[in-house]
Amino acid sequence: MSINKRTIVLTSMITLSVLLSGCGLLEGKEKEKIDPPQTVTYTDDGQVIEGTEGEENTEEASEGSVKTELYLFDKNGYVVPQTFSLPKTESVAKQALEYLVEGGPVTDMLPNGFTAVLPAETEVSVDITDNTAVVDFSNEFKNYKPEDELKILEAVTWTVTQFDSVENVKLKLNGHELTEMPVAGTPIGKTVSRENGINLDTTDVVDITNTKAATVYYVSGEEGSYYYVPVTRRVEENNVEGVVAELVKGPSYSSTLINDFSPDVELLEEPKIEEGKVTLNFNESIYGSFEEKIISEHVLNMLVLSLTEQDGIESVEVMVDGEAELVKENGEKLVEPVTRPEKVNTISF
Repeated sequence: MSINKRTIVLTSMITLSVLLSGCGLLEGKEKEKIDPPQTVTYTDDGQVIEGTEGEENTEEASEGSVKTELYLFDKNGYVVPQTFSLPKTESVAKQALEYLVEGGPVTDMLPNGFTAVLPAETEVSVDITDNTAVVDFSNEFKNYKPEDELKILEAVTWTVTQFDSVENVKLKLNGHELTEMPVAGTPIGKTVSRENGINLDTTDVVDITNTKAATVYYVSGEEGSYYYVPVTRRVEENNVEGVVAELVKGPSYSSTLINDFSPDVELLEEPKIEEGKVTLNFNESIYGSFEEKIISEHVLNMLVLSLTEQDGIESVEVMVDGEAELVKENGEKLVEPVTRPEKVNTISF
């Protein structure tokens, strides 16, 4: 279902999805970022301030808080990032996981329809060495439903790997290394990472061995409270064309996710990638409004969030029939490439 069929103008809901700023719809790029930071401080080279080896990274924040993504369950069972301002601490990874615990400090902060992912009273410790976070859970970690096991693994992995010092995650239970999850036996191996995917969708996939994983972002929610959901799908080629094709194709019919792309959207030429910028030249079907030639905010957001998951892509330039100056829904011209925002789905109180 297209959002355009629900509403004519989406600007009233954008403040709860991706904030607009600077040179375009989105601004800034770091591995752990998805919405412009209000309180985080970075070094001159754009990196978060790191702790010593074996300790967790720290992020200095004004007013004693730091923007952190927590991967939670939405009402439809998807693992979804929501960004909160958490108290400033030197143990950001440990704190993030503690905010995933049911009945913990996240309880009064949860958006409508969202729930915590870790069983109540679960305790956790984190040690980061050589880009691997060793996460040790207390025995309460085993008190989850078997059907939630893979989603819990994804939520833990994506929450911890938002920090620059973490590429891989190793799990322990009471000090004992886990090679599989403790309830339903989902294989873990020595470590897991974002390469394992999130909200896996293998609908209509005939040959998994000859396809590759690609993570794209779709939209969920309702008017006034839309948010972006990462979904890992199988594609023939995990490249720009493959990602755009999945966005145009849209989510599976059995899902509750929605898409703002017209099925007639096409690339008129091969994407060009130069110095981290990918240039896309679409036909006029990319417009959300043919009469006013306006491009949907959600179309831009999905493109930028999905394509900047690709290695080497930091910004996206969108053209229509070879022309670069598009108009956004707020009436502003899109005159410069769009970069990935700091955090996704930022919560305001």
